[in-house]
Amino acid sequence: MSEPAVLEQLKKASCAEEFFALLGVEYDPKVVNVARLHILRRMGQYLFSEDLAELDDAVVTERCKDFLERAYQDFLKSTPIDERLFKVHKDAVKPAAPPSLVQLNVLK
Repeated sequence: MSEPAVLEQLKKASCAEEFFALLGVEYDPKVVNVARLHILRRMGQYLFSEDLAELDDAVVTERCKDFLERAYQDFLKSTPIDERLFKVHKDAVKPAAPPSLVQLNVLK
């Protein structure tokens, strides 16, 4: 079975705004400017959590629209740092390693 047309179109999209336009999802450019990669990554997480292989184009398009809307809403309620989708954000909040203890008799 061939890939649904909407997925082929999304693969060719070159920016987040094209995803929103292709799927007919309204958005605030200020939100997208701050969290574009995070929104698309979250959409990808939602997308890959479901098997869309046997669904027709209309259903896949509607599911993709739902995923993008959910991902966008996630970042209206939260921040990229709070969501920690990327390694840099995950590492930024790792607890610091406890300081190494040096025995006083070793110091001179």
